[in-house]
Amino acid sequence: MDYGVMDVDEVGPRVIIRESFPDRADFILENVDLAFANSLRRTMLAEVPTMAIDLVEVDENTSVLADEFIAHRLGLIPLNSKQIEDVLYTRDCDCDQYCENCSVTLTMHAKCTGDEIMKVYARDLVVSEPRPNEWVGNPIITDEAGLGAVICKLRKGQEVRMKCIAKKGIAKEHAKWAPTAAIGFEYDPHNKLKHLDYWYEEDPIKECFKGLYPKKNGMWEKESANQADGEPFDYNAVPSRFFFDLESIGNLEPDAVVQQGIKVMQQKLAAVLQELAGDDNRNGDVGADGFGGQEADGMQGGADYGVDQGYTTPYVNPGAASQWGGGATPYGATPYGQSGWNQ
Repeated sequence: MDYGVMDVDEVGPRVIIRESFPDRADFILENVDLAFANSLRRTMLAEVPTMAIDLVEVDENTSVLADEFIAHRLGLIPLNSKQIEDVLYTRDCDCDQYCENCSVTLTMHAKCTGDEIMKVYARDLVVSEPRPNEWVGNPIITDEAGLGAVICKLRKGQEVRMKCIAKKGIAKEHAKWAPTAAIGFEYDPHNKLKHLDYWYEEDPIKECFKGLYPKKNGMWEKESANQADGEPFDYNAVPSRFFFDLESIGNLEPDAVVQQGIKVMQQKLAAVLQELAGDDNRNGDVGADGFGGQEADGMQGGADYGVDQGYTTPYVNPGAASQWGGGATPYGATPYGQSGWNQ
């Protein structure tokens, strides 16, 4: 991706890309608060959707590995997730279990006929058509030999024949859907805010900041790390510059991971605003989970949480009584029927 000169607003979020590779991006996010930066980090780690093998139908397996063992290894093979928006979540699809709209089918058939031990690689996974687009579901192979990860080994006469169903999911459900191997996150490299207690033997300035392990991110900070210069400690200071080092596992490019993370955050915030506004039309593009999933029965409105509510929200009839008798929430009275907190 071409990272040219972009027009940026000095008062809004600003991104500085220090290094960019096909599977890694090192960038700085400025003019945002700590809550936003950390929310973006957590979203990219756990809630960016990708493709991974979720179902394995074993037709033949005479190898020394159990069916469950091979199925687990297949699930951890990264699959191309480009334009993942074209794939539906299984819970949102009208099919019974899986179809070409919510899944990608891969087949694996290998049999050893020679005397030498045969290795089965990720390249032996064959994608079946049709599928949502031409990229999604392809095994990610990055080694120079073009083999991919080793799935199993076979001796003469042994055979594996399996049908794999890849589905869309997020790492919060299972780690196999994780789009990143790791995300480095740091702010205040000189520790001027005193959020960290660095281990040191004699002098923390020399050992932690200027000694054998100089901090790369510290060179981007203008402030001095030496608090003995006479500069008073600012108790109201907050971080505004955050250093990210994102490493993708290959199923999505690093810039796509960031963009998808921002998109997921927008969807989740939109769902919160819908709840607060009391909008009953919530079965459209953005559902309760932020990905278009429908809600369970009896959860379609602020006042319709079920026949026996038991409590009420402050946005719908505050102060109503619960089904257990007594008072209601602190917006009316205490849960025990009193009219105040200190009784």
